[in-house]
Amino acid sequence: MTRRQNNNQWSGGIAAHPAPKKFRVQKPAGKVLASIFWDQDGIFLIDYLTKGQTINAEFYSSLLVQLKDILREKRRGKVTKGVLFLHDNAKAHRALATQKKLDCLGFQCLYHPSYSPDLGPLDYHMFP
Repeated sequence: MTRRQNNNQWSGGIAAHPAPKKFRVQKPAGKVLASIFWDQDGIFLIDYLTKGQTINAEFYSSLLVQLKDILREKRRGKVTKGVLFLHDNAKAHRALATQKKLDCLGFQCLYHPSYSPDLGPLDYHMFP
């Protein structure tokens, strides 16, 4: 008995097990970056980054302007004391142009602290 015949016998033979189907491999859809702005009452703005674009200070500043307009529209009367704004330490968030835009819009920035396992950044909306 040849080796091939021996392998067929061991696996139950060719007739017992049809050849496995081959599936076409599709390219993955890719990653999509979403910038989401919200407060305790709900989501204000979701912006999806277009393919090939990166978030820089100019792009992020334009999102902040959109956010300010939406705040005026959706939260009339609630924004009299200003806006406490929390974002992480990404380059676009720390850029001088972004800091100037935050000041211009009247947002008071809460700086993202170093990592702490007992209190995550999403918990800060509870403790102004």
